[in-house]
Amino acid sequence: MHPRKVIIIGSGPAGLTAAIYAARANLAPLVFAGGLYGGQLMLTSDVENYPGFPEGILGPELMEKFRAQAERFGAVIHNEDVTRVDFSVQPLRVWVGDEEHRAHVVIAATGASAQWLGLPNETRLRGRGVSSCATCDGAFFRDKDILVVGGGDTALEDGLFLTRFGRSVTVVHRRDALRASKIMQQRAFAHPKMSFIWNTVVDDILGERNVTGAVLRDVQTGTTTTRPCDAVFVAIGHVPNTEIFAGQLRLDARGYIVSPDGVRTDVPGVFVAGDVQDTRYRQAVTAAGLGCRAAMEAEKHLEALESHARETSPAAG
Repeated sequence: MHPRKVIIIGSGPAGLTAAIYAARANLAPLVFAGGLYGGQLMLTSDVENYPGFPEGILGPELMEKFRAQAERFGAVIHNEDVTRVDFSVQPLRVWVGDEEHRAHVVIAATGASAQWLGLPNETRLRGRGVSSCATCDGAFFRDKDILVVGGGDTALEDGLFLTRFGRSVTVVHRRDALRASKIMQQRAFAHPKMSFIWNTVVDDILGERNVTGAVLRDVQTGTTTTRPCDAVFVAIGHVPNTEIFAGQLRLDARGYIVSPDGVRTDVPGVFVAGDVQDTRYRQAVTAAGLGCRAAMEAEKHLEALESHARETSPAAG
């Protein structure tokens, strides 16, 4: 089996940007996009913070443009999920079911998935008042009443950000104390637009075409109430899509790939890009930037391999 130069796993902004750069460098990347390609932007309606689209663009449309651009330069994209990898040998091995593929470089760009509450209406109203990204969607809710679900740093960071736009921001937390850092709590408690509902969970989200309210349940008394609101931001964390890399790459306590510089891993020839290692920014534009870096580092790595091969070949002597 003749190994490819580059295999990219994932097809969000990081994976497809890596594909664009690798393809333009004549590396003929093979991209395993997954059964549902495009990453989290496929679940987003209007994207207004990606440069170059002053009127905004739909998330799926933006990802289709990324994909078309990668394919234009020669990337081969398969809508298949990688089921396992073996990074202990060179060439590196990647499987889709029983089908084995080999490459000198693998770029891991499998992203992270937002954790959701698991409510039927949450899915139906996603993009119409239900969101997991305050920086993506907050500006759509100027002078509106917003609920934020969660009790950690992410929830309070999102809540404080949303106060720039919303008339009110109410944090709903299932316990009577926050898990967030003390400094974040101090900022949130001091903000005049922010309030808190304790010992409470969201049982349902209301609205036909857009969010109009939420059904809240007190976990101590079992009493339910209806709270009018215009948006529900779910901020209970993200889960990195790293199951296939367990035992192959170094992961942190939360399962994110460990990378000292945002693109390199502990395994030579394996690079990482996007939300699968970025726990801080999680934006399409930052993921794309990391995809660019990963592809450029991959190109340098391949050049070094080829140079070493020439120097050590019998003909060189």
